[in-house]
Amino acid sequence: LLGHWYLVQPGLPRRLLHELVDAVGWVWPVEVVAMLLPIGMVSVWSGAVDDGWGGTLGWFWAACAVTTIALVVVTKAALRERGYSAVMAATGLLYLAILTAFGTDLVARAVLAAEA
Repeated sequence: LLGHWYLVQPGLPRRLLHELVDAVGWVWPVEVVAMLLPIGMVSVWSGAVDDGWGGTLGWFWAACAVTTIALVVVTKAALRERGYSAVMAATGLLYLAILTAFGTDLVARAVLAAEA
């Protein structure tokens, strides 16, 4: 929603988008580490928790977590550019980060729900 807001109101200050990206950059790694703690995604990789797919969901979770962090870093880099097209790119990258973050959260909840 914030990305759409920036696209229809080009006069909005970039500061708000910078703050959002900074917050995600600090909070997301903490959440990923929390999902690794026992009983967590490390248990899926070790085989202690069966994901029903031979460990594939554990690796999918890892790919989503790493991709989310990478998208946040790339978004921060896009916001350093001066043109308004950089803001459009940043909002698109944040949208992708939302999708991969949702994948990270959903997979962890689904795989670990039976263990809780």
